[in-house]
Amino acid sequence: MTQTRYIKLILILGSLTALGPFSIDMYLPGFAGIAKDLNTSVANVSMTLSSYFIGISAGQLLYGPLLDRFGRKKPLFIGLLVYIFASLGCVFVTDIDTFIGLRFIQAVGSCAATVASVSMVRDLFPVKDIPKVFSLLMLVVGLSPMLAPTIGGYVTEDYGWHTVFFILMCMGIVILIAAQIVLPNSYLPDTSISLKPKPIISNFISILKEPQFYTYAFAGAIAFSGLFTYVAASPILFMDIFEVDAKTYGWIFAFMSLSFISASQLNSLLLRKFNSEQMILGALVLQAVISVLFLILAMNELLGLYETIAILFLFLACLGISNPNTAGLTLAPFSRNAGSASALMGAIQLGLGALASFAVGVFVKNSMLPMVWIMTVSTILALIILILGKRNIKKTITTSGDEEIVIVH
Repeated sequence: MTQTRYIKLILILGSLTALGPFSIDMYLPGFAGIAKDLNTSVANVSMTLSSYFIGISAGQLLYGPLLDRFGRKKPLFIGLLVYIFASLGCVFVTDIDTFIGLRFIQAVGSCAATVASVSMVRDLFPVKDIPKVFSLLMLVVGLSPMLAPTIGGYVTEDYGWHTVFFILMCMGIVILIAAQIVLPNSYLPDTSISLKPKPIISNFISILKEPQFYTYAFAGAIAFSGLFTYVAASPILFMDIFEVDAKTYGWIFAFMSLSFISASQLNSLLLRKFNSEQMILGALVLQAVISVLFLILAMNELLGLYETIAILFLFLACLGISNPNTAGLTLAPFSRNAGSASALMGAIQLGLGALASFAVGVFVKNSMLPMVWIMTVSTILALIILILGKRNIKKTITTSGDEEIVIVH
């Protein structure tokens, strides 16, 4: 693979992966305006995040078998069309219930891009390189939480929150065209894969029974739910509790994303010296220490705006290191049904993210303490699952398929 082709693939796969984060982050500064226009509360508006996470979680399970059965590009095309029309519907929405429903449909469409991009990483690159590729994708994706809320803040302030969804619709159109032109047919349709419910469920169960899959998928997903907790709580935390305006909130959110970008690139460097297992354990232990410290300080009301930003920055950096490694080890044992494996991994991650964001909508009102409790409990639980799950893994597979098998004892 030439360097030019490599860069093109990373950029287009990163754009597909970034569509979801843009759809999540770009409208966050408009929460207060949405609540006012739709005659509801900010907490109710946060439920549109929950419906989005539920939609993208359910959609993962839908697209996984479709991507394996029909190849990558056809399901991707249909999913992006669904996303485009749902985004257009959000432009004209007038009540919160319809908005929640459209966000669900928008998510079902966008997750085609997410599952396809992850599957194509497994198709196009050696498995031993997947953690590094995911780190590069996170560099591209990392621009979305930097740009999206900042752009969203200015667009909301000057043109209203409806315009945000018009921009998302246009992004969907551009990405659809680019994907159809640039991306190769990385996976031939497999007619042996059935789309009947029973074989699909059996396939998912067989994947789920693999100890390496369930250990790293659940440990990674539960740890990563801390990010969803932060995203859902951040408009309440910064705009309601700390009383910053929409534009300032956008800049704060953009700054926080630097932790993800810097950590993901640090991960690429550290992988030259440490393996993925060591990186995951180290990141989760550090994340647990940070979250417990966060909880102690929050319970004693010792946190102002800047202290809160600093601790959240460190917390998110840990996720930037652990996430690409857990994703790589979760998918490593699979080649033929990588689409289904990546879909199940994504469904677990986003399903738990939906649960975390729902908890934020219910409990986070005028205090940061519920947010910190959710982060702390999820981090410690992820660490416990990792330690216990690794006992069931006889040998950790870090490459598979036609490549030389590499085992980590």
